[in-house]
Amino acid sequence: MIKQTVKSALKISANIFPESCAKAHYFIRFRKRLNLTNPTNLNEKIQWLKFNELDNDIYTLCADKYKVREYVSSKGCGEILNDLYGVYDNPQDIDYRALPEKFALKCNHGAGYNIICSDKARLDIEKTNRQLNRWLKEDFSSLFVEPQYKKIERKILCEKFIENARGGFPDDYKFYCFNGRPYAVMVCVGREKGRPKFYYFDMNWHPLPFEDTLELISKNDYPAMPDGFDKMKHYATQLTSDFKFVRADFYLIAGRVIFGELTFTPSAGLDVTLQQADIILGSQLTL
Repeated sequence: MIKQTVKSALKISANIFPESCAKAHYFIRFRKRLNLTNPTNLNEKIQWLKFNELDNDIYTLCADKYKVREYVSSKGCGEILNDLYGVYDNPQDIDYRALPEKFALKCNHGAGYNIICSDKARLDIEKTNRQLNRWLKEDFSSLFVEPQYKKIERKILCEKFIENARGGFPDDYKFYCFNGRPYAVMVCVGREKGRPKFYYFDMNWHPLPFEDTLELISKNDYPAMPDGFDKMKHYATQLTSDFKFVRADFYLIAGRVIFGELTFTPSAGLDVTLQQADIILGSQLTL
């Protein structure tokens, strides 16, 4: 109860005292002070970027899950965009009858605002619309002080449902890019089972000694480089040259690359799971 009260207070004051709120969130998560004067690890440097880079039109454009499509196309990468069925100002504008049996709904102004519909006949439309309305009213930027989301004109997107050959969630490939150079990729597998694993590889598909990958290294048992990996590297390079740091996220379906999003503040710069990766990835980011 006390923790929830503190979080609510931080959310309310985030737009008035953003730096103080960021420091409080960091201390709550890591039990140590945030060093914005001389940041060293990735989490600290992401916090620094919040106050020195991210309140900028290009970041607002690229954090917007709708308008980032313009940016991707402008970089000559329009072929990797997922199919878009519709864009709406409010849930009442959605004609569910016209949508296919499978689709994905998402709000464009934050993270985690996703409704995945794998069977329209079983979708509770009233519940779905209530959830979308709640998300549209939420200032996502104030939750953990992420200014790139603040000025986004809020919309609902409906996109094509993407799935792997087994009918499950496709694997995610998240490229950590520094000044337009992909350095490492985090592969997220097993989402459909609710117990995802996060494996890290360098750009030659050698495993990196981070987090869940340590288990693979100890067993000398890790997956082969996927068909399409070099294409993802190419797209990551094309899309990230304008930024000191961004994570470029993709899906890979039977060798076809599908754009996910550009993520400027992974886990809001509060990722306690990074540990050793926090230091090594942070060393790649020159502020």
